[in-house]
Amino acid sequence: MKEIMIGILAAFFFGFTFIFNHAMELEGGSWLWSASLRYFFMLPFLIAIVAIRGGFQPLRTEVKSAPSAWLIWSFVGFVLFYAPLTFAAAFGPGWLVSGTWQLTIVAGVLLAPLFLTDHGIRHKIPRISLLISGVILIGILLIQIPQANSTSFQTVLFGVLPVVVAAFAYPLGNRKMMDVCGGRLDTFQRVLGMTIASLPAWIVMAIWALITVGYPSSSQVFQSLLVALSSGVIATTLFFIATDRARHDQGKLAAVEATQSTEVLFVMAGEMVLLHVALPSSVALTGVGIIIVGMLLHSYHTMLVTKKMQLANITVNEESSS
Repeated sequence: MKEIMIGILAAFFFGFTFIFNHAMELEGGSWLWSASLRYFFMLPFLIAIVAIRGGFQPLRTEVKSAPSAWLIWSFVGFVLFYAPLTFAAAFGPGWLVSGTWQLTIVAGVLLAPLFLTDHGIRHKIPRISLLISGVILIGILLIQIPQANSTSFQTVLFGVLPVVVAAFAYPLGNRKMMDVCGGRLDTFQRVLGMTIASLPAWIVMAIWALITVGYPSSSQVFQSLLVALSSGVIATTLFFIATDRARHDQGKLAAVEATQSTEVLFVMAGEMVLLHVALPSSVALTGVGIIIVGMLLHSYHTMLVTKKMQLANITVNEESSS
């Protein structure tokens, strides 16, 4: 339950990403700057946190031991995640981007067979978690149906397909890096390492932006700073803490990843307050209710699985002691 609450808190701060990215696009800001500035601003904060905690040496050792893995999976987990999201914001409102992003719920469950247990056995897809994630996905679709009727094909193509890529890239990169680190680094060290490893891509994007559109506006710089703090530092750290705590249980891990569905609720509320978006229709509100039910089901299922494991451990300990 603690992991799920941490995941929901992370979703709250993640929600600012979709709101500010769409706001920046409405003001004429380039998605290239929106993407790269976030990670440039994240870097000093993460360096300060890791330095205070004295974590540079273990991080340096880990990166040196597997530099290729760090470069590849940091690119997948950060670049192929965030660049498509900012690109999609140029073609669709926050509700469309954040709604499509919820495919990461199902993606996280489907990726389970790509990973091995501590005993070298491939994880199986947790069917109950997949079923519950499907319930949440139905709620997401209901939220989007009223809006989709007035959306052009170009908006769907460029506002949805990039987010589908991001939805699979984020959990894949995150889980692969957890495997590479093997629990030897804390969350702050891992996020810093992935940020540094992905810097070449962000530098290339910044140069591209400078050549094609010039310097970013002061408003875009400020909003990118807010995104870096809320989503890049706070939300990413909270989410990685939650997934680290659940990484040995694919069902619990799927439940944590499913908490990101609550981003839609926060984005809808935020756009209504900050961007004056109209109140959702009754169909969309029904979708919101289904999402909440799905999250409650995930929490309940996780609680049952945890209790079952605890009882099994107690039984084993009693048998061994006798």
